[in-house]
Amino acid sequence: MKNPLARGRDAYPYLLPIQTRWMDNDVYGHVNNVVYYSYFDTVVNEYLLRERVLDFESSDAIGLVVQTQCEYFSSVAFPDRLTVGLCAVRIGTSSVRYEIGLFRECDAIPAAQGHFVHVYVDRVTRKPKPLSDALRAALMPLLLIEQPD
Repeated sequence: MKNPLARGRDAYPYLLPIQTRWMDNDVYGHVNNVVYYSYFDTVVNEYLLRERVLDFESSDAIGLVVQTQCEYFSSVAFPDRLTVGLCAVRIGTSSVRYEIGLFRECDAIPAAQGHFVHVYVDRVTRKPKPLSDALRAALMPLLLIEQPD
């Protein structure tokens, strides 16, 4: 199913290749819906690690997923090679809304598209905490500026 709201590859400043695995398929012969969220989580955290703004063990602030969503336009299955695109559509005081597109290797239109919202909180108190300057700087290249119609 095609969707006019699906973003093309060019909307995503960061692209990560991901190989589907045999175990990703379910009994219906396609990648199970739960696995898409794993791909989404992988691209976000891989980007943050690459930018050196994610430290699992000692960061004062941690990002908690508070909202997720995924729309499926077509199925993927092992052994498909995927490209997962990442952009940010909102960078707030203590939160980030990432949008993710999941593309078969050569497709221009995503097989699935979704979003994650991370709220950054103090590791101990779990109270919202402003994004660090380093994190904010790492996120800026991902920011998608919507053009009015």
